[in-house]
Amino acid sequence: MAAACYVSGRITFLSCFVFFFFFFFLISSFCFFAHATDTLTQGQSITDGQTLVSAGNIFELRFFSPGNSSHGRYVGIVYHSSISATQTVVWVANREAPITGSGGRLKVTSDGDLVVLDGAGGSVWSTNSSAAPSNSSTTLQLLDTGNLVLQDGGGGTLWQSFDHPTHTFLPGMKVSLNTTTGKALLFTSWKSPDDPSAGNYTLGLDPNGSAQIFIWDRGVPRWRSGQWNGHRFIGTVMRSLYIYGFDYETDESQGIAYYTYTPHNASLVRFVMEWDGMERTFMQVQETRQWEIVWGQPINQCEVYGKCGVYGTCSDDGTTTTTCSCLQGFEPRSSAEWSDGNWTGGCARKTPLHCQLNSSSNEDGFFTLPGVKLPDHSDWASTIGSESGCREACSSNCSCRAYAYAASDIGCLLWGHDLIDIYRFEFPQDGYDLHVKLAASDLDAASNKTKSRVIVAVGCALGLLLAIIICYLLWWKYGSRAKVSWKKKRQQENTVLHPSGEVVSEFSSIYGEETQEGKASEPLFTFDCIATATGYFSDSNKLGEGGFGHVYKGTLPGGQEVAVKRLSRSSGQGLEEFKNEVILIAKLQHRNLVKLLGCCIQGEEKILIYEYLPNKSLDAIIFDTSKKELLDWKKRFNIIEGIARGLLYLHRDSRLRIVHRDLKASNVLLDENMNPKISDFGMARIFGADENQGNTNRVVGTFGYMSPEYAMEGLFSVRSDVYSFGILVLEIMTGRRNSSFHRMENAVNIVGYAWQLWNEDRAVELIDPTIRSASTISQALRCVHMALLCVQDRANDRPDIDAVIRMMGSGSGPLPMPKQPMFVAVGSADVTETKIANKYESFSTYDVTITMVQGR
Repeated sequence: MAAACYVSGRITFLSCFVFFFFFFFLISSFCFFAHATDTLTQGQSITDGQTLVSAGNIFELRFFSPGNSSHGRYVGIVYHSSISATQTVVWVANREAPITGSGGRLKVTSDGDLVVLDGAGGSVWSTNSSAAPSNSSTTLQLLDTGNLVLQDGGGGTLWQSFDHPTHTFLPGMKVSLNTTTGKALLFTSWKSPDDPSAGNYTLGLDPNGSAQIFIWDRGVPRWRSGQWNGHRFIGTVMRSLYIYGFDYETDESQGIAYYTYTPHNASLVRFVMEWDGMERTFMQVQETRQWEIVWGQPINQCEVYGKCGVYGTCSDDGTTTTTCSCLQGFEPRSSAEWSDGNWTGGCARKTPLHCQLNSSSNEDGFFTLPGVKLPDHSDWASTIGSESGCREACSSNCSCRAYAYAASDIGCLLWGHDLIDIYRFEFPQDGYDLHVKLAASDLDAASNKTKSRVIVAVGCALGLLLAIIICYLLWWKYGSRAKVSWKKKRQQENTVLHPSGEVVSEFSSIYGEETQEGKASEPLFTFDCIATATGYFSDSNKLGEGGFGHVYKGTLPGGQEVAVKRLSRSSGQGLEEFKNEVILIAKLQHRNLVKLLGCCIQGEEKILIYEYLPNKSLDAIIFDTSKKELLDWKKRFNIIEGIARGLLYLHRDSRLRIVHRDLKASNVLLDENMNPKISDFGMARIFGADENQGNTNRVVGTFGYMSPEYAMEGLFSVRSDVYSFGILVLEIMTGRRNSSFHRMENAVNIVGYAWQLWNEDRAVELIDPTIRSASTISQALRCVHMALLCVQDRANDRPDIDAVIRMMGSGSGPLPMPKQPMFVAVGSADVTETKIANKYESFSTYDVTITMVQGR
């Protein structure tokens, strides 16, 4: 019995030992994968459902199925779920050999190789890196850079994924070229969004050693970056994201040249060679963990390589229209193909160069093509240090087709091949001047053509002037009787809005006879009529107030609602502004300008009657935390666009050329559908057809919205309004007043703060959180970029409003780089206000300040 018990106890002990052994083995295995590791050692593996996670929880190596794919399972590197809200793949191992089912395994073999095995144990992909000694402890580690590294026991790299990229370029990777063999490291697109196998498009360095990055479509060039000038790619309009990140290096010991990208802040960035032939740059919005497209190549058809063939230049109108034209002195090789829109055949010289005919090369000259993406196949003349030397080098070499020179930039570039891939930038300052060699006869033809155009233009102008003079004489002779008859009829028909003789007399005394006649179409209201309509200017009907007085809501006897602007008698200003406003608005008709219904001039009372807009002014909504959500991104963009179109009408399309001079949020009214209308023309000025700039000793406007040249020197132009528009756009984007930024990160105002964030690629933080979504962020960032161009210090650097509207178009192409504003931080707002008060005499006690400069 005792023996039996002993044997039974021994069996029980062994059973318990085995049970606990397997229990601890399972627990340790579970802990190994539950507490995600970044390393596999020799002999270890992971199966489908298990992962490697980099130390900082940024990247993850795992099995996945792309999108809606039914192709099978792949092993790849993706952003960790804590970083990206969606599955974002940056590298694929077995892109050409997906695994059927979920039985796959990734293993570091005993001989130091990394393999992907299918469910049957067969190898579908391998690093083929079995160079480690058999006794070496090979490890596989996933780094926070996204690099998967296979190392030997001594820390040497046997293989790394950065040397075998698929479709994504990450910071820290290299776009490299073996300068000895001409073999480039290529990034290859997926075949489709759901198929990671190699597609048609590749990206890499030019094998010819030009240091340009190319995109190829099955080996045929599709896009090129342009030459590298030591700071940026000269064929691409580059923003700070690119300028500060890329660097070009050569390693003579290894015989390679390469580009690297180093982000200058904590933002996550990736460059992807997409399946549709576009290289797209993605930046993460940290708040939403979503990825937004911030750049793309090629962004329009003109950037497609050789779109217009040799000696052709491409231009687009900012939409989808692409136009090719032959360079001066060249003509289409096939007129039939050219007229059908097939431009790839390019152009040929009209006249051979004299040097090609063994004639004197002095008869050849150069035609300058400004602001272009320079053509492909250039040679750098490193020993030439002047433009005259560069020109002479091309002129003395008959095989030289063109040259370009920029002393502190590209130096001297010469072209000995046919000129191809020339793109005329929308903004000339983004490109370079290309000097094309032509025969003397073609240069003379170009000069004669220019002279002919000048003659035609002058003739048309003289003919138009003569027609205007004749029309004026006819009007002066026959118009008086018609005007008198019309005024009598108007007075007879007018009942509610009848002008008394006293009011008409007062009106005439202000404007003079000519102005009165010009304003006969605007009814004059009696003061009693207006007082009754507003409840005798009751505070309950008050809509707002400004520098010159109050605005009330009124209801006319017929039931029509109106807005009544009553000028303050004690404002110290107003008479001139009142006359200005009546004259201007009466002649302006546009959907984005407020409509003037009439006016009242009686005694000391000066009143304007406008259409009533139920949503009041923009500032009443956009700066109110409880109301700003009424303005979603679509409405805000519509408001920005509407203001721009209103300014375009004032600056260019109306019968008069008008500078508003006081554009701000409180002077933009909103109708029932939130459509904007520019109001308050009291400070506007009319420009003559040949005037570009005005000068005044009387600076009026609102601090924060006034352009530097206007505030400091009294100079104003249409670009002064563009500056105010830029400030207004930034306020709309942020949902905050310009003056609320002076204590934020040492910024003086909204311009300084916006520049600081944009320059650090943190412009997303500038955008109002209520409109910051994945579907709108790209367009919103473009508006911020556009606004920074509008608020540049020098008036000549700012775009005109027509260019601004083109920039807002979805297909208008890349925008130029704005210049850094010359803002200087001050100690406090109080100090600034004291200095301003000493220099300016204020005529308003309100927040919206109107000022006059005394004694310039």
